Amino acid sequence: MKRRLGQTDILIEPWVLGTNTAGWTADEDTSFRTFDAFVDAGFTALDTADVYSRWVPGNDSESEKIIGRWMKARGNRDRVHIFTKTGMDMGDGRKGLSAKRIEEAVEESLTRLQTDYIDLYQSHQPDPETSEVETLEAYDRLVKAGKVRWIGCSNYNTAELERAIRTSKEKHVVQYQSVQNEFNLYTRDKYDTDLAELMQGNGLSLLPFYSLAAGFLTGKYRSEDDLKKSTRGAKIGERFLNPKGYTILHAMDRAAEREGASLTEIALAWIVAQPGVVGALASASSPGQVAELANGVQLELSEDSLRELNKAGA
Repeated sequence: MKRRLGQTDILIEPWVLGTNTAGWTADEDTSFRTFDAFVDAGFTALDTADVYSRWVPGNDSESEKIIGRWMKARGNRDRVHIFTKTGMDMGDGRKGLSAKRIEEAVEESLTRLQTDYIDLYQSHQPDPETSEVETLEAYDRLVKAGKVRWIGCSNYNTAELERAIRTSKEKHVVQYQSVQNEFNLYTRDKYDTDLAELMQGNGLSLLPFYSLAAGFLTGKYRSEDDLKKSTRGAKIGERFLNPKGYTILHAMDRAAEREGASLTEIALAWIVAQPGVVGALASASSPGQVAELANGVQLELSEDSLRELNKAGA
């Protein structure tokens, strides 16, 4: 069942493919095959950012470049939705949401993506040094020029989003249609009651990232020994291996048995069942991972499972 992104004309299935892995943990050939599998499974929305994956030595916005080459090779630009973001530090003083930076950044992203428009252009994080008026007026010009279809934001709290919505209405400029915040069975405070009510009251959708809590919600990490399975194990243990984490895993185990599903599928099914969520944002670093993630966002949990999972992570 397709869902509408905010108040836009974008209708998507409830999975947005995170592509920060492209050019990082997945090479170009693997990324192409993963994107193909994603589209073949009936999904259309890919999420990236100009900063992905500049943290890797020698990389320069590889994710957007790889997506651009993939769309050109497949000739499928009109059949996919491209979401990208700007505002993070790109080096050499290129950061923030000033009009000048946004105008430069969008041209750079369009060139890398080999397209003349972006479906959803998002503020990657708030910029306290730039007024909302300047940022939103810059986006408004991009929309009127046809370079951007709709806008969204990421990592915004209730006060920041409220200010942005008010500015859009007062200045009669484009409004954010989505918020991309961390949200999963473990982490719920970035989409708390106040933010959820503000968003739903203004017709905005949530695009939750870290849907699987960096892999913790797959059930892969249950002990100190398990943390040695990956380079990020130490951080996962520090954050998630605690009484709350174990309570959630045990509830997920019971739900998995009840539903005949994997923990990954349970975690994604819970997210897409939450009010205001247009689709879970989850990465796949290989074609083989696509089927399980697709199953998860299409799984409808029973009332018993939903009730127990809601309580476990509350």
